[in-house]
Amino acid sequence: MTARDALRAAAARFAFSDTPRLDAELLLAHALGITRERLLLTLDDRDAPPGFAALVERRARHEPVAYITGRRGFWTIELAVAPGALIPRPDSETLLEAASACLGERTPARVLDLGTGPGTLLLAALAEWPGATGLGVDRSDIALDQARANADALGLTRRAVFARGDWGAGITERFDLVLANPPYVATDAALPDEVRCYEPAGALFAGEDGLDDYRVIAPQLPGLLAPGGIACVEIGADQGESAAALFRAAGLAAALRRDLAGRDRCLVLTA
Repeated sequence: MTARDALRAAAARFAFSDTPRLDAELLLAHALGITRERLLLTLDDRDAPPGFAALVERRARHEPVAYITGRRGFWTIELAVAPGALIPRPDSETLLEAASACLGERTPARVLDLGTGPGTLLLAALAEWPGATGLGVDRSDIALDQARANADALGLTRRAVFARGDWGAGITERFDLVLANPPYVATDAALPDEVRCYEPAGALFAGEDGLDDYRVIAPQLPGLLAPGGIACVEIGADQGESAAALFRAAGLAAALRRDLAGRDRCLVLTA
C-alpha cells in the first residue's frame, strides 16, 4: 500500500478523534523514522512501512498518540512521554504565556512546578528563561523518572531538580514563579476513552467538584511566593470563579487568563 493510501485508511479509522488526519500523519512519520514535516513533503515517494499497521491498531483502541510515539511537543521543547504521567497539552501553554506577559523583561531566578509530571512546565520555563533554575515536585515516582530523563535529554539537569512531594508541603524556599497544573476533573465527569482509560487517574481527578487539590494548594501558595513573585495555576474551563475564590480566601489576588479557544484556563495569582 502506498503511504498516501495508508494514511487515508488510518484517518478513516480514527473518527473518534478530534484530529484523525493529524493522528495518522504523526503515526506514519513515527513508523518511517522521520518528522511529520518531512513526511508531508515526500508522501508520494513512499510506501507504507510494515510497522505502521500495528500503530494504527493501537490508536484504533483509543491509545493516545503521544504514548504510541513516546514524544510530545510543548512550548519550545519536545518531551518524552509514557504511561504513568500526564500527557502535555497545548492548553497548558497558557500558563507560560501568562507568566511571560506578567514578568515582562524580568527573568525569574527560581521557578517551582507543582505537579510536574514529565517535567512539562518546569522544563519549558527553564528553556524560556535561560538564567532560571527550578524545582519540580510530584507525588508519582514514575512521573519524576520521566521528568529527570527529559531534563537530561534537554541539557537542563544542572538547572532542574525534581523531588517527591505533596504539592507545597514542607517547602520552605520562596520562588519568583510558581507553576501548577493540578488535577481538576470532577470524579464523575465524562472523559474520552483515550484519557480515562490510559492517563493516570491521580493526575486527572480531584473530588466531586474537581476542586480538592486547589483547596490544598491555595493556603500553601502565599508562603511559596517571593516578594513580587507570581503563580500561574491551570484551571478547568468552568472553574474560573470557584477556583479563584479559594485563592482569594488565602489572601491572594487572582486574575483570569483564557486559552486560545477563549476558555478560562489559568489563574494569575499575586500576594
